[in-house]
This record gives sequence, C-alpha cells and structure tokens, in this order.
Amino acid sequence: MSNSEEEEIARDYICFGEPKATVIIVDATGLERNLNLVYQIMEITPNVVVCVNLLDEAKKKRIKIDFEMLEEKLGVPVVGTIAKRKKTLKNLMEKVDEISSGRIKERPKLVSYIPIIEDAIIEIEKSLKRILPREKHYLTRWIAVKLLDGEEKILYSIENNLKITLLENRTIHNKIQGL
Repeated sequence: MSNSEEEEIARDYICFGEPKATVIIVDATGLERNLNLVYQIMEITPNVVVCVNLLDEAKKKRIKIDFEMLEEKLGVPVVGTIAKRKKTLKNLMEKVDEISSGRIKERPKLVSYIPIIEDAIIEIEKSLKRILPREKHYLTRWIAVKLLDGEEKILYSIENNLKITLLENRTIHNKIQGL
C-alpha cells in the first residue's frame, strides 16, 4: 500500500521493474511497526533481504533481536546493521549478492488469511495465470489480494504496467462478485 508518489514509484519498481533483490530496511527500535511493510513486499517478490538497522540504538534501549528466529519466521535472510560499522554493511551486501545472483533462493512465508479469503485468492490466481505472461506469475497472489481490496489506483497501475485488463475480464469479475 502506498500513500505518496515516492511510495508508488518504489512499489511500481518492485512490482514491475524486476529487481534482482529488494532490501527492506527496518528500524530495530520499532521492528513490529515495520513488519507489515516486510510482509507486503514479500507478497510481491521472493528476492528479499531484511536489514534490521540501528542495532546500536536498540542496544541502548535494551532491545534484543533473535535474528535466527526472525529469519525462520519470515523465510528470508535477515541481517543486522549499524550504519557506522562497515563490517555490518559488508554482511548485508554479501546477502544481497547471494539473493541477486541466485545462489540462495528463499521462499518468503506469506500472510495466511482466513479460509474464505484464501479460497478466493486461489480462485482468482487461477484466472490470473491465464492472462499473465509466465514470467509474471509470481505476482498472481499479490494481484489477487489487490483485486479483493478493490483499490482502483493500484489496479490501474497493475493494468497499465502489465498491459492487461482485470476488472473487465469477465471470469475475474464474476469470481470477485461471487464473494
């Protein structure tokens, strides 16, 4: 979800620009606030590295982060950094290189919705796979969720960038109306 022009540009690049890796920088002192963004981006692309920054500030506030557990829960690499320390940035760059080169292929653990919504997503995804080019099939779940959200601005962006019609597609329209 984007609220500003800059966020829309970033979203469109992540969705349609086919980046080899996406680094999501989160604040170690307010990690829980940032996890929503992490999950949203993981629905768009599996090529994610989560960078937990400001570890020095977190330490001052006696906040401890279990990186192994966080990595296990998210299903993507998680790296802690302190921007002033080159070694931590080197670790981040190594993970980005591993993801972008394909040496490690992660499978993000996506949000599971209640069964009725999951069933709707699966049905819509089937129709989307028929109209999307194969190389864009990784976007089917995200597009299905956006269709269920019904936010016209993002749907227009999807149609425009992928050169497809969504709401005018009778099969997809009927599935959404049937919910």
